[in-house]
Formats: sequence, C-alpha cells, structure tokens
Amino acid sequence: MGDSALLRYAIAKCSRAPAQLSGNHRPGGSHPTTSCGHEMFAGSLLDGARGFERLYYDAPEGPMSGLSDLRLRVGLLLLALLGAPLTIRAQTDEIQVYDAEIAAPGIFNLMIHTNFTPVGRKTPDFPGAIIANDSVNGAAEWAYGVTPWFEQGLYMPVYSFYSTNQGATINGFKIRELFVRPHAHEHKFFYGLNFEFSVNARHWEERRITSEIRPIVGVHLGRWDLIYNPIVDTDYTGGFKGLQYNPSGRVAYNFNNKWALALEEYDGFGPLRAFVSHNQQFHETWATVDRNGGFLNVETGVGVGWSGGADRLTLKLMLSRDLNSHAH
Repeated sequence: MGDSALLRYAIAKCSRAPAQLSGNHRPGGSHPTTSCGHEMFAGSLLDGARGFERLYYDAPEGPMSGLSDLRLRVGLLLLALLGAPLTIRAQTDEIQVYDAEIAAPGIFNLMIHTNFTPVGRKTPDFPGAIIANDSVNGAAEWAYGVTPWFEQGLYMPVYSFYSTNQGATINGFKIRELFVRPHAHEHKFFYGLNFEFSVNARHWEERRITSEIRPIVGVHLGRWDLIYNPIVDTDYTGGFKGLQYNPSGRVAYNFNNKWALALEEYDGFGPLRAFVSHNQQFHETWATVDRNGGFLNVETGVGVGWSGGADRLTLKLMLSRDLNSHAH
C-alpha cells in the first residue's frame, strides 16, 4: 500500500471512531467533537496497529521493503491520530453551582435532577456511550445534615430515562462529602469544599471510577450572590497531570427570600498542566429561575453551548424537599 493510501486509512480510522471525553463534570450531557480525541489514542492506536499489521503481512506483494518504509507508515498513522482534537467533558447527571447551603443537622433531603438535551451531539463519546442528543439524564440526590458544617450525600441511582442508542439505563452512583462554613446564608463571605467519588456504568463513563474536588467560594452583596466553584476532576489516570479543570459560576439576584433569577456559567478548559485550544474547550451559559419554599424547592433553566465541545441546547429541572421535620 502506498503512503497516500495508508494516510487515508489512518484518517478513516479516526473519523469513524467516536470522540471520547474525560473528566466528570457535567453540564448538559456529554460534549462531543466530530472526530476522535487524544483520550481515544490508546484504543485507536491499538486498532491502527492491528490494521497496519494486517496491511504489512497480508499485502499481495509481500512484506514492505526497508525499515525506513515501515517507520514512514507508522509515523503517518501516529500523525493522523495525534492530529485529532482533544475533548474534555463527560456525561452529566447534575447541572448545579454549589452555594455552601446544606441540610440542617438531623434533616434528610431529597433532590431530583433531570436534564434534557434536545440539541446535542449525535455520536457517542466512546464505543457504547450514551448519545447526548435527545437524551434525558438525571439522579436522585440524598443528603443528610450531620453537623452545621458537614453534609453527607449519596446520588443513587444515576440514570437515563431515555437515550437514542441505550434507551433507559442505570448509570451508577456517587458518594458525596460536603464541608462548608456553617449557616452560609448568614455571612457575607462563605466557602466550602465538596468531594465526590463516582462508580460509573460503562455506557456512562469510559472509566469505572472517577472523582471530583469542588471548592466553593462566594459573597452575598445585598440581594446579589456571586459564587464560584473551581472544580477539578480526575479519572485516576496520569496522576496530577491528568487533572481536569472544569469550573462553574453563578450570579444571582434575589427578589425576595423565595424567588431568584440567575446567570450560570459552566466551563471545561482541559488538563491543568496545559489547557486545550479555545475551539476545543467547553463553554455553556445558563439562565435559571429558583423558587424556594412551599411543598418543593424548584430550580429550572435553559443552557446554550457556544463552543465546539458543548451541546447546543440543554434544559434542567431540580426539585428538592426535606423528608423529615427539623430536629430539636
């Protein structure tokens, strides 16, 4: 096979392979590109090597002549694989900026997350992955107030009501440990730190185990809230070099103690050691409305993706309620 034919073979392999995403968070379902990324490198390289081995040994004219010829063809294959764009996000069950508010000691709280992606990516992030377009994903988040500064959380189950290629699925579960400044709403400056440990189904994340570290910093300025969550995600590959920076932020105006209107931003910049280029990053901007009090607390919103790695349109609905009376 000539050089140009081998290059076409390598490019075809890459374009047929679905893009894979790494990291944990979050907004709006999974976030694809149109060709394979660096996270796909190991699997694509293995497939490519096997294909090249067949081309090398099964060619009608016999083995290719010369070591330099072999190196040239391997180099062309690697170049095609490494030239593909990097994507940086994964599936999501939760689209939320944390504000350091937790359940009171002794209180059980349940929040139901539901996210619908009417305009999203139409190819899976990796073989067998849930396709984001038209998917409805969510989770039941159980929380218990242990102390005024510590809340224990459990997302179980994480699920999809529907996806075009997988139907209805159970996607795993997450354990959450949230530490905050007590009674955050009473302070001008508030803060916290959240840890999550996720066990994922193979169609949800390529890695079975992933985690999130989410610092929380914010200020209350009269009716305004300014909150930032500089999130770091890991799938436990690559050590510190494999950490992904996927922050989120929120600016909210509180009309009263029940109603609030907010603008939220969810971003993905890639590995901390080297952010990916701007056209490969994830950026999604949301308009949300909150209502607290009554039978249910409600947060709903519309998110618009404006970068290559984001789904174009996502909707969210979060319903929460305390399940028992306040402890005395």
